[in-house]
Amino acid sequence: MPVSALSPRINRHVTGPGRGSATRRPSEPALTVTVAIPLAGEALLPQAHKLIEAVRELVELSQGTVTVEPAVPVREEPPLPSGPEVRILTASRQVMLDGDLLALTRLEFDLLLFLAERPRRVFTRGQLLSGVWGYEHTGERTVDVHVRRLRLKLGGNLPVITTVYGVGYRLSDDARVVVLPHE
Repeated sequence: MPVSALSPRINRHVTGPGRGSATRRPSEPALTVTVAIPLAGEALLPQAHKLIEAVRELVELSQGTVTVEPAVPVREEPPLPSGPEVRILTASRQVMLDGDLLALTRLEFDLLLFLAERPRRVFTRGQLLSGVWGYEHTGERTVDVHVRRLRLKLGGNLPVITTVYGVGYRLSDDARVVVLPHE
């Protein structure tokens, strides 16, 4: 909630619905203070009320004004993924890492494609066996071996596949993976 205090030497009219605009001579200094006070639900905390009243008293002593307005929420953009880009060319079943072709086995390609087509979802080893291998008869450690080999081929510094401990695997939020179906 921004609070503005203006110097008493300023010829200022309060702005708002149905009121004039604020005016001030350019040679006269102004002080504007903006205070952002977090709300507890929709109400102000008692300490926030005390702060606002203290500011009002200071401003009124110098014949300034206080304006209380709701804060405009700032929308934060999610950070862009960093690191090398992985391109999955589904038509030719190829994977490019920053323009270089990677030699992947059929199951490594299928595992990477399966995770890339379902970002932000966590899969158990059993779900990956069923979705990628097509059966669940093999031991679940087979998934671990293929994930480890895929990570090595993609480079150790590139977080593409994340381990969710006690659950399974998922595509990393930091991964820059692009699936191109017709190239």
